[in-house]
Amino acid sequence: MTLPEGVERRSFEGRERLATSGPPAYGEPVVDGWRLWDAGRSKLGAMLDGGFDTGLRGGETVLYLGAAAGTTVSHVADFAGPTYAVEFAARPMRDLLSVARDRENLFPLLTDARRPETYAHVVEPVDVVIQDVATRGQARVALENRRFLGTDGRLIAAIKARSEDATRDPAPVFEDAVAELETGYEVLETGRLEPSHADHLGVVARPEDGTF
Repeated sequence: MTLPEGVERRSFEGRERLATSGPPAYGEPVVDGWRLWDAGRSKLGAMLDGGFDTGLRGGETVLYLGAAAGTTVSHVADFAGPTYAVEFAARPMRDLLSVARDRENLFPLLTDARRPETYAHVVEPVDVVIQDVATRGQARVALENRRFLGTDGRLIAAIKARSEDATRDPAPVFEDAVAELETGYEVLETGRLEPSHADHLGVVARPEDGTF
């Protein structure tokens, strides 16, 4: 699996790890300008580290749903083009704003990913939607945000079983989420994100009948 341009494997304390080149954002190790991208702190990092074919090449316009304090989206902004970062909670947004000060292509949006109509007037059509939201109805969020993707776009999502239903076994929760996604997307690849992230499923999809 080819990593996106701008993402490399670099040596940190004798181990080859994912890294991006950019200003430090959250106290991560930096070697020769390359920032460690820890798969244990990032679902997208775990997907890339685990060999998912995300379709990311570098330079894409990105809508990131569930940006939190900016750990993963800071790495995305290092290799992507314009990156719109949606976060609902005010406390992590303060950290995200700090991360964005050093990245002219990163645009934080304090709003709810479940209500894309609240940011549709700001977000241009994008190449990729990256989703990492801790809420019930994660497949529905992806379907609602499909409006921003053209037929050649890509969805990269981390489905959290415990956010959907903490009482059920994760496997059927994932099956239900994928089945719902398939009402609007062609699912290209799925895979569990253990050991980096327990009870998470990585999903790569494209709008139904689209090509990438």
